[in-house]
Amino acid sequence: MDLLFLGTSSGTPTRARNVSGLGLLEETGKGWYLVDCGEGTQHQLLRTPLSLHELRGLFITHVHGDHCYGLPGLLASAGMLGRKAPLEIIAPGGIEPWLRSTFSLSQTYLPFELVFRACETLGPWHCGSLKVEAIALSHRVPSYGYRFTEARPDPRLDIDRLDRDGIPRGPLWGRLVRGEDVLHEGRLLRADDYVLFTREPRRIVVGGDNDRPDLLAEACRDAQVLVHEATYTQAIADKAGETFGHSTAASVAAFARSIALPNLVLTHFSARYQTDSTRGLSIDDVRAEAASHYQGELFLAHDFARLRLDRDGTLKPVAPPQRRAGSANGEPATGSGSGTL
Repeated sequence: MDLLFLGTSSGTPTRARNVSGLGLLEETGKGWYLVDCGEGTQHQLLRTPLSLHELRGLFITHVHGDHCYGLPGLLASAGMLGRKAPLEIIAPGGIEPWLRSTFSLSQTYLPFELVFRACETLGPWHCGSLKVEAIALSHRVPSYGYRFTEARPDPRLDIDRLDRDGIPRGPLWGRLVRGEDVLHEGRLLRADDYVLFTREPRRIVVGGDNDRPDLLAEACRDAQVLVHEATYTQAIADKAGETFGHSTAASVAAFARSIALPNLVLTHFSARYQTDSTRGLSIDDVRAEAASHYQGELFLAHDFARLRLDRDGTLKPVAPPQRRAGSANGEPATGSGSGTL
């Protein structure tokens, strides 16, 4: 599973960072998912190998503009590029009427169906190789996090049970190991009854804006990675006297330490934190504060950073693909796929 960051700034974009957007790529390379879609996300996608035709699901954490204002343009572009497959949008309830009004008033026609699912009432959602659950958080408006769990980690057939139940070898076995339920001689064979998984599933938790990281404690149980906002350092929050519904690097890092989280990825940084420390507050201040509270693997996201969660639970950066000689506008070389996580 890969995480590809499309925007890592909070509130407003900067020269180096766009507002929130995160791609999660299936290991199969056949699909990807988008978490949040701030303004300009579709432009960021032009600098990646990701295709809107292969987008399997869209998750919005909350209705603030830096997390959703890119939706109308991205969806309209998907239609203009010829997408026909329905697209599921998992989001707070206010997103559906806003989008439908926007498309109605702008007379925008989409050649594919939008299927909305309110995260307020979302049960476990399955698509491809993933199961997704929503977690209510604490912010100025209703905000949610999402837990992505690998649904079928390295499946193999339970041959002893298949033989014991008299299931003949052949195509039936192939369908079962692929996760298909099969009707055989008037009897429904459920794939999960005949498949064993050879390792623990990978789990990634992505938080929306949130001033109480502890609300993710249960979701982070057995998770290898938490992606969470760290809008401010504690010094800035103390000076302001409040966090405006956001977390500090210290609060997220202390939470990660308390649950022995293996990998912590911070994102959604205030525009006041620059890469050039001579210009004022530095992103290194965020890193230093987090590192003083957390001794696990710590990553500070930047736009177009790509992190891979291996099957053994190791999270590591992935080098960007080589660009074709002479390619313009940072476009990827011909033949790039969506990649693996």
